[in-house]
Amino acid sequence: MIESRFGRFGGRYVPETLMAALDELDAVWSVAREDPEYWLVLHGHQDGFVGRPTPLYFAERLTEHHGGARIHFKREDLCHTGAHKLNNALGQALLAIRMGKRRIIAETGAGQHGVATATVCARFGLPCVVYMGAEDARRQEVNVRRMRMLGAEVRPVDSGSATLKDATSEAIRDWVTNVGDTHYVIGSAVGPAPYPALVRDLQRVIGDEAREQYLSAERTLPDAVVACVGGGSNAIGMFSAFVGDTDVDLIGVEAGGRGVSGVEHAAATVAGTAGVLHGSMSRILQDGAGLVRATHSVAAGLDYPGVGPEHAMLAETERARYVAVDDADAIAAFRRCTALEGIMPALETAHALHHVGDLARELGPGGRVLVCFSGRGDKDMHSVAEYEEAHR
Repeated sequence: MIESRFGRFGGRYVPETLMAALDELDAVWSVAREDPEYWLVLHGHQDGFVGRPTPLYFAERLTEHHGGARIHFKREDLCHTGAHKLNNALGQALLAIRMGKRRIIAETGAGQHGVATATVCARFGLPCVVYMGAEDARRQEVNVRRMRMLGAEVRPVDSGSATLKDATSEAIRDWVTNVGDTHYVIGSAVGPAPYPALVRDLQRVIGDEAREQYLSAERTLPDAVVACVGGGSNAIGMFSAFVGDTDVDLIGVEAGGRGVSGVEHAAATVAGTAGVLHGSMSRILQDGAGLVRATHSVAAGLDYPGVGPEHAMLAETERARYVAVDDADAIAAFRRCTALEGIMPALETAHALHHVGDLARELGPGGRVLVCFSGRGDKDMHSVAEYEEAHR
């Protein structure tokens, strides 16, 4: 059995129709993760298709700019498709093939998970349907075109806030209807068990590589490891390799939107309360009646009212801490990194980079910070231009 609870968080809160499919996925993953053949095949694709290992990069000019700690990037933006999402999509596609599930569905916010899933489906010849909030589809039009070119059917979702929460809800409805031949490739460390642990284990390649690379380069571990958190897959993949190193601070950076003092944000760990969303108990943004609140972030991939249950546990046990960065600071970090390092971050990543600057100054010149550079930012050019036009 795969880990299903993280303290009081996690579990399964789903229709009875899905229980058998979740049991099947749990059983198949329990066998596959102990099977050398599965890992041999996965590692072969990681090497030749994904482009792993991704490099560790010393951000010299950003370090100088902030006048403090040495800043290193774990370059997940250099994965094929431009983000960490392919690590999980590839591993789950191989499991779907093992289960004989020939139809794949997915949800996506910023489009990177949708592109990753469409990519592996093209690679293996599997039909693919991607659900995407209509608002996200508008602001991430390039990724919509990429998915369709890869052969996926993109279904815009107009209900609710027309963002990631609504796309996820619609994907679950599809899965309930077509559970016999369909595998749902959940894109983050959320959802009913075994998904949070499964996604973490498939994304742990980030942290395992980064830890080995950092020790080789610096002869010590970083003082802090930082990653952006929406649902939290890149962060939990990075954190998992360092969680036993109690001298290493783990810091998740959520979307502060227009400010966490109001309601136009997506900082579920910072400002949320315990509740159930999309099949698991975690920290979510909800009103006094328990209704899930609408969220806002300039970064479509962080625009989600919940967080993975393992992050909720890490926050509650104080093994990790979580902060919020607002839209304006994320946009500034996007521009700063691009201009100083010649590397354009995803807006999601830019949230983490803003906090890294604050942390570097706080730690001082002897400090060491490692950030998960989760994705590249060409997909966000339109959103940045739109934001800046509105705030002139």
